[in-house]
Amino acid sequence: MRKPMTKLCATLSEAVLLTGLLTGLLTGLAGCSGGGGAVLPTAAVPADGPAADPKDVATGLAVPWAIAFLPGGDALVTERDTARLLRVTEDGKVSELGTIEGVTPDGEGGLMGVAVKDQHVFLYYTAAEDNRIVRYRLAGDALSDRRVLVQGIPKGGIHNGGRLAFGPDGHLYASTGETGDRDLAQQRDSLAGKILRMAVDGAPAPGNPFGTLVYSYGHRNVQGLAWDDSDRLYASEFGADAYDEINLIEPGANYGWPEVEGRGDDERFVNPILTWSTDEASPSGLAYAGGSLWVGALRGERLWQVPLGSDGAAGRPVAHFTDRYGRLRAVTTAPDGTVWVGTSNKDGRGSPREGDDRILSVPAS
Repeated sequence: MRKPMTKLCATLSEAVLLTGLLTGLLTGLAGCSGGGGAVLPTAAVPADGPAADPKDVATGLAVPWAIAFLPGGDALVTERDTARLLRVTEDGKVSELGTIEGVTPDGEGGLMGVAVKDQHVFLYYTAAEDNRIVRYRLAGDALSDRRVLVQGIPKGGIHNGGRLAFGPDGHLYASTGETGDRDLAQQRDSLAGKILRMAVDGAPAPGNPFGTLVYSYGHRNVQGLAWDDSDRLYASEFGADAYDEINLIEPGANYGWPEVEGRGDDERFVNPILTWSTDEASPSGLAYAGGSLWVGALRGERLWQVPLGSDGAAGRPVAHFTDRYGRLRAVTTAPDGTVWVGTSNKDGRGSPREGDDRILSVPAS
């Protein structure tokens, strides 16, 4: 494995705090190059900032992993370790639709992604031998007509991916991890370390670059997928020891893991549009709202807002709620344009607060 390059682009000093020097500093940083890319400085949000007044939607949950909205405005929420599928109303009423059959919680695995299309609910979960994607019909509060769409996705105690989302093209996208077996990410005949694209019956979607489920590869552990107003697909990805990433996804592209972490100089691999140090992020859920990407940070214990340019380039990221709510995982855009964010403080790596785990509603602007 080629180690990530670590050229030092710039040294931030106390002078950064001076308003008169900030513009010049950012210009200098933008011109730096190196293996990890220039990591832009962050700023605390003012107390009266747009994201300063989140609202509790639901409390008392246990590791809410993903959120997807039904046509009527209610949300479906997965709990990773209990394997429960919950319905959460706009006014915070929580009810259980059922415990999903066949889920085997194990390390970072369990009941993970959820997506909704028409009368169907799609779920990504860890089974006894693999990770799977299943489909149910939902009528009222009743789940029926279970069908396994994809099986044989490699599983592990770590790096199971697990995000599901429907794209603007009407197809289902799924993120998978490399399960700690790094070489799988570069093997196009493996479903591990990939972004998959499929029809609603689980078949490879028309136009997939290799004629298989694989849409992009060379991923370590993608846990966030989101599209902007121009239908560009972005993914949030956990790094190892140096750099977490936001990637702009292109069909058939290779994102480099395990040959490179962060930015590199090998033309075979696509560089991320943004990197963080792993203590600032460990990015999981990803949503697009109000012209920005919103990224839940687990280890970083904050909500990142990343403004996007008209060309899809990442602007200067802003950190919200640092250390206020703990580990943040599930992130999605609600029908009213707010961002719903789920904490993950009961996952064995956090410090639960009173009322955890919870879902927050955050204004997006």
